Amino acid sequence: MGYAVRVYEAFKDDEVKAKVLAEFIEKVEEAINNNQVATRQDLGLQELKLTKEIKDVELRLTKEIEQVRADLTKEIEQVRAELRLEIEKVRVEMHQIKVSILKWLIGLLFAQTITIIGVIVGLFQALR
Repeated sequence: MGYAVRVYEAFKDDEVKAKVLAEFIEKVEEAINNNQVATRQDLGLQELKLTKEIKDVELRLTKEIEQVRADLTKEIEQVRAELRLEIEKVRVEMHQIKVSILKWLIGLLFAQTITIIGVIVGLFQALR
């Protein structure tokens, strides 16, 4: 026998109150039956599931982070290698420019020397 019937029986002297109380208890019992109340065991199981999911997500994220770091390191090394090549090319070009300037200066000095010798020879001839 449900609680609603028991309350009705207890208050049947005042039928209006008995009916109201019985209906109220019936509604409460219905609400309790319709709602699934979580037990501590249910909460514990849910906590374990969530903990496992969190660990799975952490593991996946750790792997993804490691992959991104590896990719980034690879890209950095590639850029470094390219920069080394570019630096070496610039060094070679600078060396070639230095050689070219040196040749030009030697030619200029040679021309000046010949010019000075010519002037000196000209002066000696003029003085004779």
